[in-house]
Amino acid sequence: MRQISVDAKWRLVTDSARAEISSPPANYSEVSLSNTDAAAPTTVAAAAPDSGRWWGLVVIALAQLMVVLDATIVTISLPFAQADLGISDSNRQWALTAYTLIFGGLLLLGGRLADYLGRRLMFLIGLAGFAAASALAGLAQNGAELFAGRGLQGAFAALLAPAALSLLTVTFTEPKERARAFGVFAGISAGGAALGLIVGGALTEYASWRWCLLVNTPVAILAAIGALSVIKKDVPVARTGGYDVAGAVTATLGLVSVVYGFTRAAEAGWSAVSTVTLFAAGVVLLGAFVGIERRARNPLLPLRIPGEINRGGSYLAALLLPIAMFAMFLFLSYYFQVTLGYTPLHAGVAFLPFPAGIMVSAAIASQLLPRVGPRPLMLTGTALGTIGLLYLAQLSLGDSYVSGVLPAQLLVALGMGQVFVAMQTTALHDVDARDAGVASALLNAAQQVGGSIGTALLTTVAVQVSDRYVAAHAGADQLIARASIHSYDVAFYWGAGFFALAFVVVAVMITGRPDDLERGPAEESPVEPELQPAAG
Repeated sequence: MRQISVDAKWRLVTDSARAEISSPPANYSEVSLSNTDAAAPTTVAAAAPDSGRWWGLVVIALAQLMVVLDATIVTISLPFAQADLGISDSNRQWALTAYTLIFGGLLLLGGRLADYLGRRLMFLIGLAGFAAASALAGLAQNGAELFAGRGLQGAFAALLAPAALSLLTVTFTEPKERARAFGVFAGISAGGAALGLIVGGALTEYASWRWCLLVNTPVAILAAIGALSVIKKDVPVARTGGYDVAGAVTATLGLVSVVYGFTRAAEAGWSAVSTVTLFAAGVVLLGAFVGIERRARNPLLPLRIPGEINRGGSYLAALLLPIAMFAMFLFLSYYFQVTLGYTPLHAGVAFLPFPAGIMVSAAIASQLLPRVGPRPLMLTGTALGTIGLLYLAQLSLGDSYVSGVLPAQLLVALGMGQVFVAMQTTALHDVDARDAGVASALLNAAQQVGGSIGTALLTTVAVQVSDRYVAAHAGADQLIARASIHSYDVAFYWGAGFFALAFVVVAVMITGRPDDLERGPAEESPVEPELQPAAG
């Protein structure tokens, strides 16, 4: 494997951050969590328990893990991919932004297609397309092929993610069973971001950067085979109008403009003509989208979905939390690899306490959710996240991993496990089954946009802070290392601020009680089939 010096690695990692190098869950997407309390008919809830539903959870969770891993698995391998394919510094950003922009921009349309054409069908199409796109990206012989593959991954992920999450929503309807299923799903989704760093580091160090992409192909094929076996074909929602093409175009272009505007701000500055133009275009397009949805007979995003206070609070929290989490993932990645000189694998393993903490926290939260409701869990979780990043902001040169990083990782992980499990409930609070796909997609889109904003915003802040520190402390011992850690600390403070803002949003807008978890769907919701072994 081609070796890269520490100085070169620092330059590559720093520049790559401006291209959204570290995406947590997705799907952070990409962190990509969704719904539990979407309405599904009481006739389904009353059905006898079927072990096939739990096998369906395994298949869907496997697909979700693949999407979440893909957001971060390339973080550590990107410098090696750039060196092998001869990608210029100005163009390598597209290896990351091609995925996040297309994924975030098409999620709403993907959710509506799942509702109208069938969730199982879209799930299978998403898996097949993701497998092919991953092979194209992994076998790329030049930058253009890599970018094309990554863009196609984003497009098919936009079909796959909302279909997967809405399948779970209409399947697990009994409160305790639902909480258990989505506790597992939340742990996989949230912990997958850190797991992607570990897997990416191992594959990069012992195999090749290409396997960080190629590994998706066999996983997707395995998930597709499982889906054909245990997920029964569903009946699509009856569609009486068109597909709201105008809404799809304005929403997609508006989200792309906003996300890319933050990327350009990190590269060219906030006052650059390109940055201002992209933001202005995004605002105009999204404003047009809202106007279209208000008048459309068959809207892409019925405004009643984000209009309910619990759902609105959940979507807003989903936008804020990835910004905060990026402060930890992004800058700890720098700290491990550049300041401490960790190898790719060592850097990935250093994140291991995070997914472990998420798993423990999600398991506990899934047991508490039916008893206490979502609000206490989300308040506690955002408070722990705030404390964790404030602790991490005290990091200084010479601190050890055990004393300076580990406690903060565990605090944030224990907090986020609670938030993600509870947020699944509030995200589709009282949503009809016919809207489950698009409501799920809205939550995913919020996380994708928040994650993209977080990377660009916090990278810009850190770079500017580092430059000012160097200018103010010229001649100081180990100046570059001190400036870097100071910039990380400032970014951690910003992240803590976003966690605190999410706490306020939850306190004001999340009002659901434990009894709300047991409410059934609207009368007009069509009967949705369960996940079960397919006949024959």
